Amino acid sequence: MDLISVIAITISLGMDCFAVSIAAGIAVREGRLSVISRIAILFGLFQFGMTLLGWTGGSLIFAWIEPFDHWVAAVLLGFIGGKMIQEGLSDSDEERIDFYSVSVLLVLAVATSIDALAVGLSMAVLQVQILFPALIIGAGAVVMSGAGFWIGKRFGDHIGSKAEILGGIVLILIGLKILTEHIIGG
Repeated sequence: MDLISVIAITISLGMDCFAVSIAAGIAVREGRLSVISRIAILFGLFQFGMTLLGWTGGSLIFAWIEPFDHWVAAVLLGFIGGKMIQEGLSDSDEERIDFYSVSVLLVLAVATSIDALAVGLSMAVLQVQILFPALIIGAGAVVMSGAGFWIGKRFGDHIGSKAEILGGIVLILIGLKILTEHIIGG
């Protein structure tokens, strides 16, 4: 597989990481460096790992997860997005989405990397040597997550305390996009 194709795939897979990171950048007000470091590392590792897993597991794993992967991603993103909207509408600071929590970030990392599993499978079918593309995909997720968080931070600083509502809407829209692409494409 040529470098241009790998970069195009990397950008495509990284778009969900980018969008979720925008939502996090909007919502997080303190400890931003810590949060973006965790997001970028986890998203990068999961994009890398799911690509390898898809390639390694081949059709066995893909056949098992493919019938419902889009539902898992949509439900996870919808739940977290709905909670962010609820928190943005609330005057209370209690029970905010904790972007500092590794468990929340793991859920987001899984939700945004499911497509990488299918990409890894397709690379196995095409008999592509996987290590270089998987590394590029993981590194691209790190870069796109950082850029998204930075954009969300800048935007969130300008729209104030209700920015979480926008972040929640973004997450729900990503989940709907994943679901719609599967229904229309499948």
